[in-house]
Amino acid sequence: MSKPLALIIDDEPDIRELLSLTLGRMNIETAVAEDIKSAKALLSAKRFDICLTDMRLPDGDGLELIEWMQKNATGVPVAVITAHGNVETAVQALKLGAFDFISKPLDLQNLRKMVENALKLRDRQAGETSQLLGDSPAMQELRDLIDRVARSQAPVHVSGDSGTGKELVARLIHASGPRADGPFIAVNCGAIPGELMESEFFGHKRGAFTGAVRDKVGLVQAADSGTLFLDEIADLPLSMQVKLLRVIQEQAIRPVGSSQEQSVDVRILSATHKNLSAMVASGDFREDLYYRINVIELHVPSLRERGADDILMLTGHILERLGSSSDALDASARAALRSYPFPGNVRELENMLERAVTLCASGTISESDLALRAAAAPAADSVAAPATDLGDQIEDVQRQAIVNALQKTRYNKTAAAKLLGLTFRQLRYRIKKLGID
Repeated sequence: MSKPLALIIDDEPDIRELLSLTLGRMNIETAVAEDIKSAKALLSAKRFDICLTDMRLPDGDGLELIEWMQKNATGVPVAVITAHGNVETAVQALKLGAFDFISKPLDLQNLRKMVENALKLRDRQAGETSQLLGDSPAMQELRDLIDRVARSQAPVHVSGDSGTGKELVARLIHASGPRADGPFIAVNCGAIPGELMESEFFGHKRGAFTGAVRDKVGLVQAADSGTLFLDEIADLPLSMQVKLLRVIQEQAIRPVGSSQEQSVDVRILSATHKNLSAMVASGDFREDLYYRINVIELHVPSLRERGADDILMLTGHILERLGSSSDALDASARAALRSYPFPGNVRELENMLERAVTLCASGTISESDLALRAAAAPAADSVAAPATDLGDQIEDVQRQAIVNALQKTRYNKTAAAKLLGLTFRQLRYRIKKLGID
């Protein structure tokens, strides 16, 4: 493979020379430009693997160039060099399509990491989004958006109703981007007890508090060089929101009991089914954190938004996974699935079909086997109807028992399985089946 080619755009000769020398040591060829006009000419004449541009140029600013590149040099990751502390400009650049940003004075170690991530895009093929089934316009748009945001390092907030598959979308963003070889760490912010939250996120040093018998690596450190997915981020207490904001801004953490910060390189993805903008207005979520995690918002459509054809396509896929087939559905079951509002979305559909396959005696699934809830789609702020079906009641009991065991064992699944009299694999299956995050 030929050497990568980078374009450096800066009106300061010293910066151009520093960047050229640094990239040259990484075995990257460079071309330079001192203004937007000459940069556009080079981008039109050659195919570059990465572009580094200053924000302030003699004949315009870097934002103008980024916008131009989205139409005229598509596929070339562009990173911007900003003045120290100019977060607003950096966020605006990310929204316009920049891959990443770095502040002056330049940290060469961070610069090299950023360039390495950008170059990984050369070899990464699209197509991970084929896991998202559905031909509806909403799903086609979602797949397109995932492919686009995966190329960036910008924070992405995934919104959508419960059960729509927000974590799957986050995993696809990770798998389609330059960090795919790094770890993907998913955290349910609402499942960590408040008193353990700082230690879980940032780790701790031995002796930091009673019970800290050894050093512990936190979740943020575990995600280093990869992606940290913060599910149900709306459940973070305000005190932790402040600390998370610092991690995003400084790319550094301080373990509990440590006097020194440790640098980390993580991409932040987040999700919630709650209305974050309303929580900002009510003072329950910090406005500054909201704007840092919500640089790009990606909405996952509910089953109601996707339509009947997508529902039946998903149904066939789930039934095949359960060892059955879509032919097992009779006409009444198909009609019922087409008209049912699915307040629990894909998760509800999976549970419904698993129960139907298990309990169906004839081998053909009818409407009665689906045990559909006799309720219209709930309003966004309504409370879910209580479970009246026997299967639902049993699942609720199992779910509560597992949650209680996990809390007692501080989320040690091996210990929780022993407490419940299950094998580790049995517990893991039930956690997945019952939708316990």
